[in-house]
Amino acid sequence: MPESTLLTLICPPSLEESLVDWLLECLPDHGFSTFPVNGHSSRHQGLTLAEQVAGRKRQIRFDLHAPEAELFRLVERLTTEFAGTGLHYWMTPVLAQGRV
Repeated sequence: MPESTLLTLICPPSLEESLVDWLLECLPDHGFSTFPVNGHSSRHQGLTLAEQVAGRKRQIRFDLHAPEAELFRLVERLTTEFAGTGLHYWMTPVLAQGRV
């Protein structure tokens, strides 16, 4: 069985719809979840004045669960097709999964 992995993507809200469409096209056999999150950092580079005052930056988080090899290929495409957009990602091994 291929190693199961969770890919997390963090993107600006302005990128959400185009990324949803792109992922639906690239991963037709896998669903994913999205939800709004707030980013916090002591670095103010790239933050608007309002974000600096509020102490947070609105972001969208995507969680995708798929075999590791598929997600590595997806990230390769992401780095090309979404270069310079501020997308942030990480991958985490999934130790167990199932439905109850």
